[in-house]
Amino acid sequence: MPMSTLVRQVALEHPFQDQKPGTSGLRKSTRQFATPHYLESFVEAALRVVPGIEGGTLVVGGDGRHGNRHAIDVISRMAAAHGVARLILSTGGILSTPAASHLIRSRGAVAGIILSASHNPGGPDGDFGVKVNGANGGPAPESLTDAIYAATTSLDGYRILDAEAIPLDHPGDHRLGDMDVTVLDGVDDYVALMQQLFDFERIGALLRSDFRLAFDAMHAVTGPYATRLFEGLLGAPAGTVRNGVPLEDFGGGHPDPNLTYAHELAALLLESDAYDFGAACDGDGDRNMILGRRCFVNPSDSLAVLTANATLAPGYSGGLAGVARSMPTSAAADVVARALGIPCFETPTGWKFFGNLLDAGRITLCGEESFGTGSNHIREKDGLWAVLFWLQILAVRGCPVSTVIGEHWQTYGRHYYSRHDYEAIASDAAHGLYDRVKGMLPSLGGSRFAGRTIATADDFAYTDPVDGSLTSGQGLRLLLDDGSRVVLRLSGTGTQGATLRVYLESFVAPGGDLGQDPQTALGDLITAIDNLAEIRERTGMERPTVIT
Repeated sequence: MPMSTLVRQVALEHPFQDQKPGTSGLRKSTRQFATPHYLESFVEAALRVVPGIEGGTLVVGGDGRHGNRHAIDVISRMAAAHGVARLILSTGGILSTPAASHLIRSRGAVAGIILSASHNPGGPDGDFGVKVNGANGGPAPESLTDAIYAATTSLDGYRILDAEAIPLDHPGDHRLGDMDVTVLDGVDDYVALMQQLFDFERIGALLRSDFRLAFDAMHAVTGPYATRLFEGLLGAPAGTVRNGVPLEDFGGGHPDPNLTYAHELAALLLESDAYDFGAACDGDGDRNMILGRRCFVNPSDSLAVLTANATLAPGYSGGLAGVARSMPTSAAADVVARALGIPCFETPTGWKFFGNLLDAGRITLCGEESFGTGSNHIREKDGLWAVLFWLQILAVRGCPVSTVIGEHWQTYGRHYYSRHDYEAIASDAAHGLYDRVKGMLPSLGGSRFAGRTIATADDFAYTDPVDGSLTSGQGLRLLLDDGSRVVLRLSGTGTQGATLRVYLESFVAPGGDLGQDPQTALGDLITAIDNLAEIRERTGMERPTVIT
């Protein structure tokens, strides 16, 4: 039967007005996405706006959270109704964000649709998300997400094919209307890519020695990937991968790899000598946390260490073109880049801002303080890639994580750094606090702050060096005369209230006091910004929800 006879046109009484994507796609509560026609509306807009959809190849997968399989079925049937020629799905619907980026690039897809709310909780009472990635494998640029949002606000209906759901339990080829559908093992292509970048024989020898590794997949998407990599190809003992089975509600946990939500793993590494190395990844596999024995690796330091040691990995043995970091990330990578004689770019928060630099060959490595690091191998941050990179460094250098970090600080100095998150603040209170400080910026230059002088007070703006586009309003910065910084941002990825993020940084040169507790070293900055912004008074919170 011709496909056209199976396509159903569904009318919308009113278009949705709340489907504006944030920095990582459209994130809402699971219940909001379950609203009739809500998911379909956003997907319809994307399929109308993304270039090359008709006759093109589309990749679709997600992190396995509640609603994942249903959404894959809906998107598959809508893709067929919009003339997509080939659809690539993964077994179980499980596809990490880094693996999706690689598939988009390697299979010549025009786009990908990734179903995840990243590190947000899952389940019926949790969150869901839909993110569109472009043909380069990276998050869609703002011009495209703005166009998708504009389409949702005037949508009068959507098209969908009436058909049975594609079976996802095993690899295979199928037909949906006039569209070819390939279900593949989502782990295979990704693992092959990692084998091109790292020396698996050398890492395997480390993991088969008395080196003890604990990896926490947090019942999220990286479980099957980590099990194949660490316990399969690299020969680590069974049980190395903890919480390795993806669950729709992530086992009731919060799949965010930091010291608060991965506290069991943190206790294993920081409070005992049972393990030499620990790592965790988030819901969709693009974030990472690195731990050594009694040693936590700050994500900003992690990017700097990878930059300094990049040539130890086969995939980067020829050196780096450059490095980039998001504005709130500490300047630790800047110092290494200067020593290596390579450029370092400061971009707004959001991985899409690295895309132009990567595509233009201006950078090789990039990272964010929010536990995300990556390189030019894909166009997303990549949690397991970062873990393998650290294992490569340890295998080659033959020393523990604490030694790698300590020698790095002795060479480049230490950027004491911390992020304080105040979550679920009433929106009015959060915006009132933020707007008040923003209004104060013109008068703050030259004033005293934490025993220092404010050299610059601004709202960060970025001019893309590749295409010249301007992105403004990216965070309130207080740059002090000794190189210290305080940055305020309101998060765009939460679904309940608002999150105020306070970033604090103080630099100590080699030879200085490099062994302080970060919260102690930053104590004067913490007190000063609380007084200036009236954080406790305006939020009603005595302390941050999360400190990293």
